[in-house]
Amino acid sequence: MAPRTPLTHRKRRLASEMRRLREQAGISIQEAASLLGSDRTMISNVEAARTGLSEERVRQIACLYRCPDPALVDALAAVAGPRRATYWWDEYRGKLPDGHLEVSEVEHFATRIRTAQTVHLPGLFQTEDHARAIFEFSVPKLRRLEVELRVEHRLRRQGILNGQNPTPYVGIIHEAALRLEFGGRDVARAQLEHLADAADRDHVTLLVIPFSAGAFHGAGQSVLYAEGPVQQLDTVQLDTTLGAQFVDAPALLANYRALLDLMEQSALPADESQKFIRTIAHAL
Repeated sequence: MAPRTPLTHRKRRLASEMRRLREQAGISIQEAASLLGSDRTMISNVEAARTGLSEERVRQIACLYRCPDPALVDALAAVAGPRRATYWWDEYRGKLPDGHLEVSEVEHFATRIRTAQTVHLPGLFQTEDHARAIFEFSVPKLRRLEVELRVEHRLRRQGILNGQNPTPYVGIIHEAALRLEFGGRDVARAQLEHLADAADRDHVTLLVIPFSAGAFHGAGQSVLYAEGPVQQLDTVQLDTTLGAQFVDAPALLANYRALLDLMEQSALPADESQKFIRTIAHAL
């Protein structure tokens, strides 16, 4: 028997968006089945991601649901894509928790990324030594091989910021995250210098919220906002003690966009933020 194609975040997202299109059209599952010349089970399987969809099928269903947004239809058809496409993170399937792979997938397909970190530095800018020090504090304690797999995976995620078409990135970092010395002073100093150097890239903007800013919106939260080809396909990823959690409800996405806007208002300008990072690094 051929191996079952893994159920990825994008496949689940496509399924939920097809359900959303049907509901917005005011069409019941039974009515959808009649329009498609099928039965209720097929519609239910599609909307539960138990049945895959081709690009052509996505366009057919969107047409029957009278979706008024051609850009959204194109984006959904692109999500359907080749059924058996593989990516670099598939090498880690069965070796790392699925949440790690889904974060890679979300970042890879994002057209722009915004993050907010209050305790940890952004994973996309962590040095090897810094990342290793973080994973060594995992509870329960990870075996050495598991630590090294996580470090390797985290470093490979950073590929989206390199190359000819790097992903635009805006990161908001609280001063507390800058001052936590994971791995000791030498590792922390090298990490901060690496972070400050990253801010020199045209497609990277790093904004620091200093302690002097006092209270601010979103304090204590860690947010990754990945923009899709259309706003309806944006995704928020939250770090929790139980792993990665993904949010895609339209109202919640709007709330997180507003939250990140407010957090940016509390941060220092980009040039001052870069100087601030270097100041802390030189003091170590």
